Amino acid sequence: MRILHTSDWHIGHRLYERSRIDEHRQFLNWLLYIIKEEKIDALLVSGDIFDSALPSAESTDLYYQFLFRLYAETDASAVIIAGNHDSAIRLAAPKRFLAMARIHVVGGISDNLDECIITLDKENFNIAIAAVPYLSEGELLSHVSFESQIDRARRYREALKALYMQCLSKMSRRTPIMLMGHFFIHGGEVSESERSVQIGGSLPISARDLPPNIDYFALGHLHRPQRIKGREYPIVYSGSPLPMTFKEATYDKKLYILDLQNEACKNGIACPERNEGMEGWEDGSGETRRGGAYMLKSITIPVFKELCRVSGNFNDVMAEARSDRFNWQGKYIEVQLKLDAPVLGASDAIRNAFAQRGGEVLVVEALSAKQISDSDMSAEEITAKSPEDIFAAFYKSKYGDDEQQQRLEELMATFKELLALASEEDKK
Repeated sequence: MRILHTSDWHIGHRLYERSRIDEHRQFLNWLLYIIKEEKIDALLVSGDIFDSALPSAESTDLYYQFLFRLYAETDASAVIIAGNHDSAIRLAAPKRFLAMARIHVVGGISDNLDECIITLDKENFNIAIAAVPYLSEGELLSHVSFESQIDRARRYREALKALYMQCLSKMSRRTPIMLMGHFFIHGGEVSESERSVQIGGSLPISARDLPPNIDYFALGHLHRPQRIKGREYPIVYSGSPLPMTFKEATYDKKLYILDLQNEACKNGIACPERNEGMEGWEDGSGETRRGGAYMLKSITIPVFKELCRVSGNFNDVMAEARSDRFNWQGKYIEVQLKLDAPVLGASDAIRNAFAQRGGEVLVVEALSAKQISDSDMSAEEITAKSPEDIFAAFYKSKYGDDEQQQRLEELMATFKELLALASEEDKK
């Protein structure tokens, strides 16, 4: 059985008020082509189908057109969960109708967890999927007065782990088991476009909070495709198919295909190498890696609309706009304009210069030299810094480097105490 994992479509997303419906239409057409070419049996979509809880009629129409074509033109089934951008109620409203078309939608959690358990059968090959949608603190936890964020974070982790374990208790261990979810796991690399990745500002989930002895965890929420370490099975964020910001355009977008191919997995016989199935697989290689009963490969998603970021002073930006070294035709452009002093009509001049070369400037952001330096800090650089360094950099960017130094040292001491306390609580 061949399974395709994707997430975070964000249909209806607007980039500086520009509609991206044509990009999403191209993506869904391409996705349908891949499903046919790769002979996909099951499509897993791990949340954030729409960019808004109230998607436009155009966005909704595009989504249901794709589902109809998936049913009419392929034999694939689909399992779709709600993300934090989606309205769980609206997404799941037609679920009983869609189920007749092999499309299973889980918007929220009820007392009956059987609704989250999806079993797919293909030529005597069964898989079981625990499709758990995004769950906020309010949905998962009861209110406790005067509770600290650390205590609430611990309760959230315990509740989520218990929920998945309850799902597993209802699933046969004699078939491959997939889990789906939409949340942030500690160690995940964040892009600038995700909404607050920590639940209610509290601590993230750890990989060790996830249940053991499954075959694949299909996650959504983070927009960069990546694998999270910490378990013997692959924990994978497929990422968003479109870059949500200009900074996200600097790395490839991907989807993942999992091939369950071992004969022992068929006819209700347990996969003999479940715990070893994905050892050695590395995210980003783009190669097919074999392991036990599985093969997993990533496919790079085409760029449907190129996003370009240009930074520099007025003369440098104008020179890039006019240079024959660059092809701006059909591209969206974000300009970070370094200004030591105001330049009359700079924005209009820049927009016109790029327009003459076929490009469209969506925004001209006037920045000081320091702001440009700060804004160029990549996700990799942030990940490499310690929490103390990030705290100090944020404080200095807000209040300056010199006069506030003593206050920073006082706050840093308190911040370190909180970090130590959080670390101790996380070990419990």
